Amino acid sequence: MEVGNETAKDRIPRIDAYGFERPEGFDYASYEEFFSRYLMVLTSRAMKWSKLLKNTTAVEKSMKVKRYIRKGIPNEHRSLVWMIVSGAQSQLDLNPGHYSRVLKEGEKNVKLVEAVLTDLNRTFPDNVQFRKNAVPSLQSNLYNILVAYGHHNKSVGYCQGMNFITGYLILVTKDEEKSFWLLDALIGHILPDYYSPAMTGLKTDQEVLGDLVKMKIPAVAELIERHDMMWTLLVSRWFICLYIDILPVEKIFVEPGSLSRTTINKLREKHRAALLTQE
Repeated sequence: MEVGNETAKDRIPRIDAYGFERPEGFDYASYEEFFSRYLMVLTSRAMKWSKLLKNTTAVEKSMKVKRYIRKGIPNEHRSLVWMIVSGAQSQLDLNPGHYSRVLKEGEKNVKLVEAVLTDLNRTFPDNVQFRKNAVPSLQSNLYNILVAYGHHNKSVGYCQGMNFITGYLILVTKDEEKSFWLLDALIGHILPDYYSPAMTGLKTDQEVLGDLVKMKIPAVAELIERHDMMWTLLVSRWFICLYIDILPVEKIFVEPGSLSRTTINKLREKHRAALLTQE
């Protein structure tokens, strides 16, 4: 849409709210048209969340909170809600000063530090805040959290993919300590077998995805089988990065509402048992 000589491209910033550059060929006109309608939905949702969060103890497991989360958490509330529902806030409160101590303590694991340094420039290259020459550069925050976490959880250390997860947490929380504890909640508690040496949890969920594709979109599953492709080759990066560099930012860490939790758990049990038998 044009107003005078001004186009949608003139009105919409080239850098989005998270610091990502919009790609070449981005459809500014369609985006502006969609967002003008969707803004009313976002405003209504934000008002409901603000009312709920007047008492943070209300953010506990309930059908109401689950429904709110599935519809989407407004940007301004996302950090707080994630901290509460993940258990990260409880760990932060129980361990005051732990992050600073781990970050500052003695000699660091050289191999871990080298691995983290190698991945800094690979993390969100299309985000202006993660560039080495940015002022300030979020690379320093990313380095601190990953090195601290590697020493906090020595059984995991550092694995590729954790840089994207941590980078996204930094963008949302804008706080190193909160990002550290959210990373711990994800890797240490919610997905404990994803980044273990055997990666049992990650391998299990890749097989589960294969089963779900067969159930929901059999034509795709048939195509994959016809070409004798392995699911692990196709989706490993998706799972290792928790879809962070694949899906739109607002869709990250959103629980799907259309799949039966019972069905998924049964599939997980089946594939996990098979993997453990192979080991």
